[in-house]
Amino acid sequence: MRPLRMEDRDAVAETLGDFQVARMLADVPVPFDREDATVFLVRQTCGVLAGWSFAVTGGGDAALGAVMIGQRRGRWELAFWLNRYFWGRGYAAEAVHAVAERFFRRMPEAELYAGAFADNPAALKIQRRIGLAIVDCGEVYCAARGAMVSHIAMRATAEMLSRP
Repeated sequence: MRPLRMEDRDAVAETLGDFQVARMLADVPVPFDREDATVFLVRQTCGVLAGWSFAVTGGGDAALGAVMIGQRRGRWELAFWLNRYFWGRGYAAEAVHAVAERFFRRMPEAELYAGAFADNPAALKIQRRIGLAIVDCGEVYCAARGAMVSHIAMRATAEMLSRP
């Protein structure tokens, strides 16, 4: 893992431009192109937003995905995504745990929120494996699908964090 940077633009555009990835994320529009990736990366790397943004790498320098923790709706929220050609290899679980662990080392009294669509069992499994617990179920608008989708909200504290 390493910080996200503007050089990740093409990798971000490719991954978030893939409907199979975008459909599992609430705020990613379809189509998602290089210009959208630029806007995303400027927001993540400009230093104005409170939080952390990391590229997930597979041993090389190429960005295979991202893990981010930032302020949203007055609370700390975890978000992550991975290029679908790397799903099922453990990259996301390892990266999410590493970022959450770093977050709680710096902010041991904080609460961390995350969530996933109910039809995304892989993301829910990663969140449960690192210690997040379900706090709510409802519906969230998914821009890629253009519809409300069943969503499971989760929360963790430093004491709840476990090894994936």
